[in-house]
Amino acid sequence: MIDQLTNYSTSYNTSSTKSTMGKDDFLKLMLTQLKNQDPLSPIEGTEFAAQLAQFTSLEQLMNLNDSMETSIDANYYLTQSINNTLAATLIGKEAKLSTNTFSFSDQKNVTLGYNLSSQASGLTIKIYNDSGSLVKTIENAPKSSGDNKLIWNFTDNEGNKVPSGKYRFEIEATDSQDQPISASKYLLGKIDGVKFSEYGTKLLINGTDYMLSDIMEIYNSSIDGK
Repeated sequence: MIDQLTNYSTSYNTSSTKSTMGKDDFLKLMLTQLKNQDPLSPIEGTEFAAQLAQFTSLEQLMNLNDSMETSIDANYYLTQSINNTLAATLIGKEAKLSTNTFSFSDQKNVTLGYNLSSQASGLTIKIYNDSGSLVKTIENAPKSSGDNKLIWNFTDNEGNKVPSGKYRFEIEATDSQDQPISASKYLLGKIDGVKFSEYGTKLLINGTDYMLSDIMEIYNSSIDGK
């Protein structure tokens, strides 16, 4: 019986443009099989019942699949709604961002942060523009083991205001034996706004949009301790 149904299925799929069969297609195959059965050797009741059971199982599985897809979509939109609502409550708080890139668009300054694995004997902060050119070198930065921060006022080595654009900073630290010390870099800033886009929720910090996934920590108090 299954071989007969397989033959009908092969014939049906050959003439159809579909690449997969649905429950309606399966039912059509059953009806086609009944219409074309041999009158001298009709389908037995047990075989027909088996096919009906197969059809019922197929229908239940497809309905279950549709229900799961609907549930997944509903959970996704619910999660997005909750994230958007929670993100709005972050406005005004201070954030620690796992990035060393930022933008300048007439703000007064930016707070650069870094964590040293040990006390440094020598430390230099170098700031580059979007084209990779060095615009600022800072020698008198904190060298303590652990978290450190420095405020840059967006002036270059000549004391002139840098043009608007994207910038990044790098840390070069060495110990008393002139051996390099590892330093992780991050930014600190106030969350000024929230944006909702097709790519997810973004936070406006220091004049730049950042994803929620970029945030390492959020503080209630000012990062400058004021």
